Amino acid sequence: MANTDYKSPNALMRHLRDNGISISGSSQKQHLINTGYFHGYKGYRFFVSSSNRLPFTSYNEINATIQYDTKLKSLLYGKIMFIETALKNIALNTIMSEIDSSSIYDMYDKAISSYKNAPTGTREDIKKKYQNNKLNLQGSIQNAIAAAYRKENPKITHFYNNVNYNEVPLWAIFEILTMGDFGYLLSCLTIDMREKVSRAIGINLSSDTYRELLYKYVYALKDLRNAIAHNDVVYDTRFKKMDPSRPMKQCLILEMGMPYINFKTIGDYIILICYYLKLLKVSKTEIKSFIREFEKITREYKSSVNPNVSAISIHPDLFSRLNILKNSI
Repeated sequence: MANTDYKSPNALMRHLRDNGISISGSSQKQHLINTGYFHGYKGYRFFVSSSNRLPFTSYNEINATIQYDTKLKSLLYGKIMFIETALKNIALNTIMSEIDSSSIYDMYDKAISSYKNAPTGTREDIKKKYQNNKLNLQGSIQNAIAAAYRKENPKITHFYNNVNYNEVPLWAIFEILTMGDFGYLLSCLTIDMREKVSRAIGINLSSDTYRELLYKYVYALKDLRNAIAHNDVVYDTRFKKMDPSRPMKQCLILEMGMPYINFKTIGDYIILICYYLKLLKVSKTEIKSFIREFEKITREYKSSVNPNVSAISIHPDLFSRLNILKNSI
């Protein structure tokens, strides 16, 4: 029996019209073909969850939403790459200078929480958890090295295809870690080492008793980065996999003068990125130009959809919070 799920572009256009969305003509048909019915229309017709349908009335509005999301991804990608590289370098330099070595075995021994280096009085189950985490970390780093070697990544093959080497130094390993692996490594550092790396970056630790901001912010940015890399929908933060902790909110409220932070809107991720750009001593001019570009593409988007759509897709206090953000830079 033939599969009847397939619809031609013309049939899809009829289907959209039957659902109250005006679409006609060759240019809208081409947009539909280029962005895809499933990636484009099905992916963008709701906000965050499929139960929250956006009240589009024309295909132009759907296309404007896709264009906004695309521009947003272009705007954010370079900044996140910059932050990831800088954080890796600061963490790497701090760890190597503290353990006085570039050996991964010295890092495992001196900088990573484990059963034997748990603080005195640590409960048995917590010690075992540390040890488990350490073993998982060793496994994920080993996998990353093996994958890089398989792909003939010169950063790794250089050390194995050379009779004078027997170990990959830490700085080469940090080069190949994904952002998720890097976040996991940070979470496995001893609390003392997390504090040292956090201070080297300049993170406000006043609300961060357990020194967890270091890796939790990396996890938050990793979710965004992966969504950008896989061309998933970004503007409504449906990529968010973690519940933000109280210190994650508190730090940004204190540092950026915000009335609140909850990581439920893309504006909060813009604030987090700006916090890091500020910590990493990026010029005020560059940070403000980044914020202005975000405002510009958001205003353009707002003017290209009906008010019922923008009331859902753009948070009502976004622009007032962006003004606070610009003043805090």
